[in-house]
Amino acid sequence: MLTNEEQSDTGTTPPESGIFGFMINFSAFLGAATMYTRYKIVEKQNETCYFSTPVFNLVSLVLGLVGCIGMGIVANFQELAVPVVHDGGALLAFVCGVVYTLLQSIISYKSCPQWNSLTTCHVRMAISAVSCAAVVPMIACASLISITKLEWNPKEKDYIYHVVSAICEWTVAFGFIFYFLTFIQDFQSVTLRISTEINDDF
Repeated sequence: MLTNEEQSDTGTTPPESGIFGFMINFSAFLGAATMYTRYKIVEKQNETCYFSTPVFNLVSLVLGLVGCIGMGIVANFQELAVPVVHDGGALLAFVCGVVYTLLQSIISYKSCPQWNSLTTCHVRMAISAVSCAAVVPMIACASLISITKLEWNPKEKDYIYHVVSAICEWTVAFGFIFYFLTFIQDFQSVTLRISTEINDDF
């Protein structure tokens, strides 16, 4: 059974579950907003100086948003209450998130040096590679865990799988955070505006 380990363990019982759910939902919203902003930036850059097919950028956005939906599932379906749904959400969040970072890294290389420095491209690809390398053993070890529980004894047979899965999970989670931080320089160079129009015949 796939388990979303240490993060989910903190959100299985009230009142922690309420705080956990709220924070994960809020993080998913911020992640979706960041991904959409990145999508619009790349779209505009590509219109100015063509470097990649627009479909590539769109697929990246869709996968990223699916990952955010997975985060919402993790937040709203507790690990012990509905483990199958919870684990499905975790799988969506981590797998789609990792693929998103890989696609964005490729886009960064395609837009280099016009819109990204080579150093930034290397950093993004390095984070993507580490996350990709961590998500595989995370899923493999989590699938070998036979029970879903909060407290573990080091002498239990599935304990090592639990530990490895948790370490890999946190590695991927922090990878996402650091990857988004690489967007800061890109976001500083653009301005987003929301325009409102009222039709005269209203």
